[in-house]
Amino acid sequence: MSETNPATAAEPAEVAPHRYTAALAAEIEARWQDFWDENGTYEAPNPSGDLAGDPELAARPKKFIMDMFPYPSGAGLHVGHPLGYIATDVYARHQRMTGHNVLHTLGFDAFGLPAEQFAVQTGTHPRVSTEANMANMKAQLRRLGLGHDKRRSFATIDPEYYKWTQWIFLQIFNSWYDPEAGKARPVTELVAQFESGEREVPGGRAWSELSAVERADLLSEYRLAYASDAPVNWCPGLGTVLANEEVTADGRSERGNFPVFKARLRQWNMRITAYADRLLDDLDGLDWPEAIKMQQRNWIGRSEGARVDFPVDGEAITVFTTRQDTLFGATYMVLAPEHPLVEKFTPAAWPEGTREAWTGGHATPAEAVAAYRAQAASKSDVERQAEAKDKTGVFTGVFATNPVNGERIPVFIADYVLMGYGTGAIMAVPAHDSRDFAFARAFDLPMRCVVEPTDGRSTDPAEWDDAFAAYDAELINSSGDDVSLDGLGVVEAKARVTAWLAENGIGEGTVNYRLRDWLFSRQRYWGEPFPIVYDEDGVAHALPESMLPLELPEVEDYSPRTFDPDDADTQPETPLSRNEDWVDVTLDLGDGPKKYRRETNTMPNWAGSCWYELRYLDPHNDEKLVDPAIEQYWMGPREGMPHGGVDLYVGGQEHAVLHLLYARFWSKILFDLGYVSSAEPFHKLFNQGMIQAFVYRDSRGIAVPAAEVEERDGAYWYQGEKVSRVLGKMGKSLKNAVTPDEICAEYGADTLRLYEMAMGPLDVSRPWDTRAVVGQYRLLQRLWRNIVDEATGEVTVVDEQADDDTLRALHKAIDGVRQDLEGMRFNTAIAKITELNNHLTKTGGPVARSVAEPLVLMVAPLAPHIAEELWRRLGHTDSVVHQDFPVADPAYVVDETVTCVVQIKGKVKARLEVPPSVSEEELEKIALADERVVAALGGAGVRKVIVRAPKLVNIVPA
Repeated sequence: MSETNPATAAEPAEVAPHRYTAALAAEIEARWQDFWDENGTYEAPNPSGDLAGDPELAARPKKFIMDMFPYPSGAGLHVGHPLGYIATDVYARHQRMTGHNVLHTLGFDAFGLPAEQFAVQTGTHPRVSTEANMANMKAQLRRLGLGHDKRRSFATIDPEYYKWTQWIFLQIFNSWYDPEAGKARPVTELVAQFESGEREVPGGRAWSELSAVERADLLSEYRLAYASDAPVNWCPGLGTVLANEEVTADGRSERGNFPVFKARLRQWNMRITAYADRLLDDLDGLDWPEAIKMQQRNWIGRSEGARVDFPVDGEAITVFTTRQDTLFGATYMVLAPEHPLVEKFTPAAWPEGTREAWTGGHATPAEAVAAYRAQAASKSDVERQAEAKDKTGVFTGVFATNPVNGERIPVFIADYVLMGYGTGAIMAVPAHDSRDFAFARAFDLPMRCVVEPTDGRSTDPAEWDDAFAAYDAELINSSGDDVSLDGLGVVEAKARVTAWLAENGIGEGTVNYRLRDWLFSRQRYWGEPFPIVYDEDGVAHALPESMLPLELPEVEDYSPRTFDPDDADTQPETPLSRNEDWVDVTLDLGDGPKKYRRETNTMPNWAGSCWYELRYLDPHNDEKLVDPAIEQYWMGPREGMPHGGVDLYVGGQEHAVLHLLYARFWSKILFDLGYVSSAEPFHKLFNQGMIQAFVYRDSRGIAVPAAEVEERDGAYWYQGEKVSRVLGKMGKSLKNAVTPDEICAEYGADTLRLYEMAMGPLDVSRPWDTRAVVGQYRLLQRLWRNIVDEATGEVTVVDEQADDDTLRALHKAIDGVRQDLEGMRFNTAIAKITELNNHLTKTGGPVARSVAEPLVLMVAPLAPHIAEELWRRLGHTDSVVHQDFPVADPAYVVDETVTCVVQIKGKVKARLEVPPSVSEEELEKIALADERVVAALGGAGVRKVIVRAPKLVNIVPA
């Protein structure tokens, strides 16, 4: 909004020559930033070599503090972006001052779509624009005075970095998950089992009898990284496969608004499902917000139930159900439209007696199925699963057999069943499932009640408005020739029918997961190339480590080939596939020179952020992923951290599932293979809130520049037109972004740091208000004045003893600020510092050195530039960064007196000043003797006195 800078407006006409102003702040801040860089102030020593020569430092506990990887956007930073970075910096500075060896650094997650899109539009190489964006972001962050170890910084686009991303991919490709051992093992051990006969080759043949292609196909069923024909979100208009998160609820691309279709394409996958149980179980040992843990548990979605086979035309439809007790109530089946059995089951003509509602108006099952599959392919998973939508589907023309009662039940396809969940097929029990109930009503399908209602309704579903679902009820109508469930409770019925299924070889008890294997391919240029080549038979071969990194080639066209947006029958053509000189190569992989073809997909943007915490530890190691001793020192398990990991990881809630889940998965594989000692990447997670800003919109709903809006008489105006105001995100597109550069220029970086930390609790979102920044600016001005004479620039502190009131205020502040900084309650720490500083201002006269120096040390984590300057002016030659944080004297922390409230009949009648150590007996005597209490009782006796020393006395009159 249009406004006068309060800081400038508050300045006197003639500013004192040594007054703390924005100009002086800028000079101080630039000077100390240069000093920190030149002196390596924030460089964290590693255990090998560095610490060995410094026993005192080696004895310190370590603290590894991380921010979530930033992406270097061309738009630069607004003031909302640094919130987490400033918070971790404050915390890291406090940890250094409380005796820790602190590792705090920052890199850049620099592969990704925005740079590639910019390259498509302008022809600028993605590396050029990305590096320019990084340079700008580094300058913005440096101006904030962040104490990062810059020796350890890197970007995921550095070949020296993605060499190891490719190396990790190869370890995953060359591993399999052994369920008996409960961990990953090298594929060579699996091959040895097949060769020796310890593990039987499916089909009964010997390993030696298999061709190279057959061996590769068999191993692909075990590998933790494998290529397969996977159902994907194919967007012809963009020419690429999209992740689920990139598809809108109405089945279109988030970028470009093109139709997205379900297709089966050859893609790389990560077998994350093998780790589902460990990913679930190990959450218990992590110090994460419970809400984030719950999101991960829900995403993994572990459920216990049974696998059941329904015979049909010589095949079997396998379903997974958690309600196997309701098998007698299954009256039809539904397959996902993409289910591979659909094509096998479609007969030439409709069976006699097929209802018209089941056919979709088509002459044959083949026509109906084809039309419906095309319709379903244009919808997103979210849209297909919407509870409110009408149920649609068509009959396949075939019937399955219910194994418990022998009934023939029709098989449909419907889009409310997804191939990615369970087996892609369900047994429909419409009387006891709301979605099945709605589908059965729409298609006039039978319903059978098999769980006796406990809510007073009848047992005839024809009279119901919705399904009846309950776990605390008895089974009815559930008896067959071989098994009877009538009269059993749900739990007992589940156990009995599961045992019966296993005995008859038509099912078994099993565990299912919502989690799907991770689709790991992208049809894009700006990503890590796969270190994989294919021989003439299509067999995938891993490149040897000596050929890493496999770098991206130069290409003329950065965009994938695009197609008619509505043409689902197309295939991706990637930018890399057009570079034949790079794609077709002759290599010697150990058996002589041969011709190969490179993989032309690239890795997704998640890849580089799956392991970056390890690179921070040992960023220049070209021989190993990480030195084991260094990894053990910074991330190894220890008391309270059973799985090891980073001590503190700070970032937004938007990465609650995918990034965190993927990083945990890679960490566990590396742990299983013996490369790291930490089975988890991040021990403690903290989610910061969001800085919001007001968005102003005109009558058309278009955002207008917030800085140009004027407030008059409670309304908001832009260029003479009244506009609306709502609180929302801050961003360039909403025309309400405020850059940190602006605030630093107006007030200084220390003021910006203080304001962002003082706005409220760190984990709560809060609105930005530029006008309120001046409050923290004035705090720093008062701090400066309490130590420096604004007219002469001389230090005014005195070497005299402070009075008791000041000492009490000081030590209370030390005690409170120390606890608040440890607990990341930065807003309350600032409030306590402000209170102490105000006390010194009101007291008047020079401040005692014994008070000024602890005050500067308390300010140092929050406003490091002014703290360094004042510390130096106070006569010290060492940086304030590595000074000891002050310790409170307990004698001054305890109040001399506390206020005790005296109540009679629940109403306050007196307030007494009493010693904190007063006993209950003493406090009762004092209260009853107080003249205000005596007057309030008016001669009445006392029936009871309730004492809660030292703060409350409650008197009950007789």
